[in-house]
Formats: sequence, C-alpha cells, structure tokens
Amino acid sequence: MMSLLTERRQRQLAAQPDRLANKTRPRRRVGNVPGALFSLMWLGIVIVPLYWMVITSLRTQNGFFDGSPLAWPKHPTLDNYRTVLDNDFWRYLMNSVIVTVGGVGLTLAVSLMAAYAIVRSKRRFVRGTFNLFLLGLAIPLQATIIPIYYMIVKLHLYDTLLALVLPSAAFAVPITVVILTNFLRDVPGELFESMHVEGAGEWRMLFSLAIPLVRPAITTVAVYDALQIWNGFLFPLILTQSPDLRVLPLALFDFQGQFTVNVPAIIASVVLSTLPILALYIVGRRQLVSGLTAGFGK
Repeated sequence: MMSLLTERRQRQLAAQPDRLANKTRPRRRVGNVPGALFSLMWLGIVIVPLYWMVITSLRTQNGFFDGSPLAWPKHPTLDNYRTVLDNDFWRYLMNSVIVTVGGVGLTLAVSLMAAYAIVRSKRRFVRGTFNLFLLGLAIPLQATIIPIYYMIVKLHLYDTLLALVLPSAAFAVPITVVILTNFLRDVPGELFESMHVEGAGEWRMLFSLAIPLVRPAITTVAVYDALQIWNGFLFPLILTQSPDLRVLPLALFDFQGQFTVNVPAIIASVVLSTLPILALYIVGRRQLVSGLTAGFGK
C-alpha cells in the first residue's frame, strides 16, 4: 500500500513541472478577423470620397466627364485652385477664422467658469444650473432663429462678424459645460482643499489646478466646437448680407452658383475649406484622443 502511494506521489511531482510550464507559457493571441474586416471596409468608405474629391479638383472642366470618376486625370492641373483663390477666397477664409476663434474662445471662457462653479459651489441654486445647460441641448437652433435675428437687430449688430460669434458661442456653451463638468468632477477634492489651505483663491485654483488637469477635455471640446462653428451655415445666411462678411460655408454656396458648370472648381473650394480644420485636428490629435478615451480605464 505504501509503495502504491509513493509511486502516485512521484507521478504527481513529475507532472508538476509540466503544469507550471503550461501556466507560464504565453498564450497565443487570436486575431479579431471580423473587426479587422469591418475596419478595412469603413476605411474604404471614408477614403474613396476623399480620393474622388482630390482627383476631381485636379481635373479640367472639359475632362470632368472623361473616363472613370475614380481614375487619375490624364492632365492634372491646379487651375481650379487658382480660380478659387482669385475670387476672394482669402477674405472668406479670414472671416471664418475670426468667427471660429472668437466663438471657441468665448465658449471656453464661459464654460470653464460655469463648470468650475457647478462642481465647487455648495449652493443648491448654482448646482441646479447644470440642469439648465442640459435643457439647452434639447433646443434646436432652427427654432430660435427668429428671436436671435430680432435680438441681433435690436443690438445693432446685424451684418457684422460679432453677430455670428455671439449666437455660435451661445449654442456651443451647453455641450461644453456638460463635458467639462464631468471631467472636473473626476478631479480629487483633496487637491482643491490642499491649495485652499495654502491660501490659494478660487481663481488661482481654476488656472493652476483645474485647467491643467482637464486640458484633454478642453482640447476635445475646442476641436468639436470649432468644427461646428466652422461649418455653420444658418447664422451667416440670416444674420449677414454683405459680400465682404461671408464665411466659407456661405462662400461655397456662392461658388456653387458662380461655377455651376465648373464642378472641379467647386470641389477645389471644398478641399481648400477643409484644410484648416484638418490642420487643427493634426495639431491636437493626441489631446483629442486622450479626452475622448478618458474614463474608460476606470
């Protein structure tokens, strides 16, 4: 009997290194084939229209209907871009930059102070204003265009760039406050308390602690708000009328009427109008990804 137990024990000890080797052996990763196929399909859906826009902008007006739409033009030319640039494109671009920078700057200034007050204040009324910002998300822009037009006229701001900055910032504030408030709530309260004990005021804590910690969120909302203001069409259409104050979306609509037959010139104007936003994304892509993925690791 003792010999049988001894043999069984020896077999267990002999098999134990094999079990340890199996546990320590790295597992073979199985690739996500459906996910990879879906990603490639989505990449094709996104790339093909962009490719078509670029090659179409390089075609001549007579060669627009020649050959396949996705084929590289036989005689590529930059004349379409010259045509667009010679038709006050730089003025429209500068107007869009002024409106976008002004709207985003005003939105961030108001939203940061509002989000900080909602998070730090102990008053029920101040905390309750967060629900008002949530309500602002449910109000469509088209439903308020008549009251906004009336207010702009009464303020003697009609047909000015400021008439585009103020409403654009007003409609960008709610979503910006909601996002920044959620990020500020994740900042440990002990950090604010330690700075308060050292004698720091609310403004010092806002600029020295809150803003650096929520910088990814600020970049995220800045890019999002800039994209919304840059592509805005209804406010420029209703609140301005001078050709010198046109922004790019309204100018593209004018190009469509001016170059009705010259489709490559219209596409060239669209390509030029997307370059500033593309450059903004390239500059802030790291902060943008950090802001979009923040909180998923908790």
